[in-house]
Amino acid sequence: MSGTDLTAASAPRRLSIPVMLAFGTGNIGHSAIHFGIYSLLLFFYQQVVGLSGTMTGIALGISVAFDAVSDPIVGGYSDRLKGHFGRRHPMIAISILPVAIFFIALFNPPEGLSELGKFIWLVVFAALVRMALTLYSIPHLALGAEMAGDYHQRSTLFTFSSIIGGIGGTLSGIAVYWLIFPTTAEFDPGLLNPDGYSVFAWSAAGILTVSLLICVFGTAREIPHLREPQVTSQLSPSAVLADMRDVFRDRDFVAIFAGFLLWYLFSFVEAAGAPYMGLHFWGLKTEQLVYTSIVGLLALPLSFLLVPFITRKFDKKTTLIGAALGYIILPNVLICQRLLDVPWYPENGSPWVLINYLIVVFINVCNATIITATYSSMCADVADAHELRTGKRREGAIYSTQAFAGKAAGAVGLIIGGAVLDFIEFPTNALQGAVPADVIWSLGLFVGPATSIFSVLGVLLFLRYQIDKTRHQQIIRELEARRP
Repeated sequence: MSGTDLTAASAPRRLSIPVMLAFGTGNIGHSAIHFGIYSLLLFFYQQVVGLSGTMTGIALGISVAFDAVSDPIVGGYSDRLKGHFGRRHPMIAISILPVAIFFIALFNPPEGLSELGKFIWLVVFAALVRMALTLYSIPHLALGAEMAGDYHQRSTLFTFSSIIGGIGGTLSGIAVYWLIFPTTAEFDPGLLNPDGYSVFAWSAAGILTVSLLICVFGTAREIPHLREPQVTSQLSPSAVLADMRDVFRDRDFVAIFAGFLLWYLFSFVEAAGAPYMGLHFWGLKTEQLVYTSIVGLLALPLSFLLVPFITRKFDKKTTLIGAALGYIILPNVLICQRLLDVPWYPENGSPWVLINYLIVVFINVCNATIITATYSSMCADVADAHELRTGKRREGAIYSTQAFAGKAAGAVGLIIGGAVLDFIEFPTNALQGAVPADVIWSLGLFVGPATSIFSVLGVLLFLRYQIDKTRHQQIIRELEARRP
């Protein structure tokens, strides 16, 4: 066979637009659930249910610890699963009903529970929601790596997924701040309304169900073209540990895993503190927070155009580092000006406070989309390098450790966020304008620059990643020469 014939025979299968759209649609429901977990859950239990911030943070941290155990198990099982419907699709389908049921229960604790009862309810159902969601998220990411074999189309596929997921998150924000929790004479801010959380939970569960079904059936046509399992050992604790040990021998994977473990910390502390910062630090009304979601929605088309262009222009590592640093620095520029009480920064109530806030939101939605798509694409490249080194495809194991990085940082972020609320003595059922100024200042310090230091250290670790386009092309050539 000539070199031309070999190139044609080994050319990666190109995905159609409908398949990529269906793949990304799964992230609409996933984003709605994530919005509830990371943007509303701490506020709900600390402000509305009445559980202390420290107890809420610890409960959420414990739930993540249970969930972390499920990540390598789900990843290892999905790498080994055999059947007519492929390795990933059955697990995505199985996840739908449990996630919906457990999420509804999470935001509907029974009345009259003691402090311990509230704590146990939160631990149990937060853990169950997370573990059930893992049945979707790990196989879904691994499916994307399997379907898209081309170096650049991977970025396109995961950009589709990130943008569609971003649409789900921004629409969730619009619904939450505008429709479900409007400011009223009784509830100011509107997020203090306890009845709205049940409405949100049922709505998010319904959206999740529809979006995951579209994902499963819309990508089913690709099942015949996916690779057969190459991990032949039976699933067992020792096999899972062996998978993890092999994955962590890849230097490039360790660089991005450790980097994201630290970088995620800032983003999750920020997410947990977002309602407090918007409503109390910046003095915005619940309805004004809707504009953040609308602006985010407008930023997504620009993100779609930017990711392929930037990753081709600067390659993936440089793109990731630049976007990650921008995501950290921009919010802190605003927060630090307020903390330092500089004379030129407008006082709360000025329209420029909201305008500046929305400018940062717009840019950081672009940054977040670029980061998510690039990181997921880099993990797929690592899977190719891992196959070259070991002879085995372990997308499930690789993406399970990626998920663990996010969950571990999310747990720490929520624990820090809950502990900070108690440390600074942030009151429960706090009305806007009634929180002492020193408490609000401390809130800005901890949500902003104090935790950002760790995230900057994480970005520096990305410098150790070495797979660029040239190296990846070499990996693919060696793999194709090895395959029969």
